[in-house]
Amino acid sequence: MARTLTKTVPERAAAAPAEAAGPAARRGRRGWRGWRDAGARLTMVAPALVLYVGLLVVPVGYAVYYSFTDYNGFPNQIPEFIGWENYQRVFQSADITDSMVVTGTIALVGAILVNAAALGLALLLQRTGGFTTFGRVVMFYPHVLSALVVGFLWQAILGPQGVVNTMLEKAGRSSMPFLSDPTWALWTLIFVISWSLFGVQLVLYLAGLQTVPADLVEAARIDGAGRWQTFRAVTWPALAPTFSVALITSGISLLKTYDVVVSLTGGGPAGSTQTLAYSILAVSFPGRQIGLASAEAVVLIIAAAILAFTVLALRRRAEEGAESIG
Repeated sequence: MARTLTKTVPERAAAAPAEAAGPAARRGRRGWRGWRDAGARLTMVAPALVLYVGLLVVPVGYAVYYSFTDYNGFPNQIPEFIGWENYQRVFQSADITDSMVVTGTIALVGAILVNAAALGLALLLQRTGGFTTFGRVVMFYPHVLSALVVGFLWQAILGPQGVVNTMLEKAGRSSMPFLSDPTWALWTLIFVISWSLFGVQLVLYLAGLQTVPADLVEAARIDGAGRWQTFRAVTWPALAPTFSVALITSGISLLKTYDVVVSLTGGGPAGSTQTLAYSILAVSFPGRQIGLASAEAVVLIIAAAILAFTVLALRRRAEEGAESIG
């Protein structure tokens, strides 16, 4: 027994430093594991981050920089800083301000038409079935087409020599100035753009309707609520977040309208359908006014950001008001 005790005491003394170092070693292993996990996450995020910076941050940065210069696009020219001169030209030019008004009209009226049509059709097509599935495919089809194709298609239908006017002339009636009168051309453009965009919003609303609690809808009907009352009290509150997303996406798409304008009206007649994006890409850039075009692009970006933040702020205020009432 004595020999055993005399042997175990030194062994315990020798093992004490190793036991004391145990927590430090464990912390070291945990630290190494944390760095390894962080490296793995960074590796997965890096490709998307590089694409985001390269395709969005860098171009926007260049646009902001060139908007304060007189750069004309020639490689041998050194951009000269001219301050706010390009922005003053943007708001003093009658053509550019008119294009802003046209863009704002398209964005406002088009967003209302797109979301109203998409929501109404989503309510009709929310039930599953053979007909509704076919209807969903047909309604989404316009979004599959290229915007240029959409413009040329409706040009062939509504143009001065298009299908509609040809049929009217054969019927002994006068042709309709869908694309030849400034007012008619603007409303025709809004209709065509809305027709081409509402497929995506339809999908969003169909997805949003799946989140509406079926038991609440059934309870409202049992209590005697009509369709409108059920929609206003049950369906709409559940669809509010979807509506915010749909309004922002449709509004931004309408603000940057360009392709349909090129293929349908070409900005005419008399510039009545010239949007800000058309002014940037078809007027300022070809005219080697890169600084002015960059300033217009920055104004368009700011307008899109204001739209998004305004919708989100209104949505947040509505939620806070509903919570305070509740």
